[in-house]
Amino acid sequence: MDTAIKVLLVDDSAFMRKVLKDILQGMGFSHFFEAENGVEALATYRTEKPGLVLLDIIMPEKDGMEVLKEIGKEAKIVVISAVGQEGMMEEAKKMGALDYLTKPFDKGNVEKVLERVLA
Repeated sequence: MDTAIKVLLVDDSAFMRKVLKDILQGMGFSHFFEAENGVEALATYRTEKPGLVLLDIIMPEKDGMEVLKEIGKEAKIVVISAVGQEGMMEEAKKMGALDYLTKPFDKGNVEKVLERVLA
């Protein structure tokens, strides 16, 4: 697994971005960009070309599904969303997401999903 790739963390919650960043740093990742909504995510994606995007679905301005419509097939994207949105997760996979994490998630689950996506 290439931990030298750039990672874009997209979530409207600064706390969730920090939790994810802490987990990824523990796995050896070190190049991060953050966005708190879909508009910021698309702008950052276009300028930085990250190798991995962790994308929340429910966000202000432009949600994760809209971001997926624009970059879903170009990037390695793991969608993150709350429990009870499994139907949306399946739709996200059809649009190009490689996998998904359900909040609340634990470190081990995040590690497993990322190892599978980046293998």
